[in-house]
Amino acid sequence: PAAPAALHTLPADLSQWADCQRFAKFVLELNLPLVALLNNAGAFTPGRLQDEPADGSQLREMLASNLLSAYDVTRALLPTFIAQGQGHIFTVCSTASLMAYPNGGSYSIAKFALLGFTKSLREELKPQGVRVTAVLPGATLTRSWEGAGQPAERFIRPEDVAEAVFSAFSLSPQAVVEELLIRPQLGDIG
Repeated sequence: PAAPAALHTLPADLSQWADCQRFAKFVLELNLPLVALLNNAGAFTPGRLQDEPADGSQLREMLASNLLSAYDVTRALLPTFIAQGQGHIFTVCSTASLMAYPNGGSYSIAKFALLGFTKSLREELKPQGVRVTAVLPGATLTRSWEGAGQPAERFIRPEDVAEAVFSAFSLSPQAVVEELLIRPQLGDIG
């Protein structure tokens, strides 16, 4: 019989480099094979670029939460993935990685950069046996949409995103879904 599953947790602010390193150390000290990494830390602050603080603080926050969190955790775990010669790295981007939205501002900039990071990682890791997938969900029914005034049927269910990711993960090692684009059936919320 298979060993029972275990859940290991560590509270961390992955927008902070030191917490990313602490998280990676925690994962590696479990002494388990790295099967998959799901980079899903992020934040959204709505606004137009012209209305953001002139000191660039909003852009820096969006980059730290949405790009550098994935970059720092991945970089810390990458030597182990490469040494294993296998594994799957998922990075949760957004449809905002593909097109700008009104009121998207610095969030969209960070998500475009995250997709670029994921594509670069994919190219570099092809010969290493490590699969890389960019997950690009549209509006998903999470707390970030509370108060938006849209009915639930306008959103993707989080379970649908999870099932799509698991399907991509379940492919043979000879196949990879490079980009997993998921939108609400009724289209984007504009």
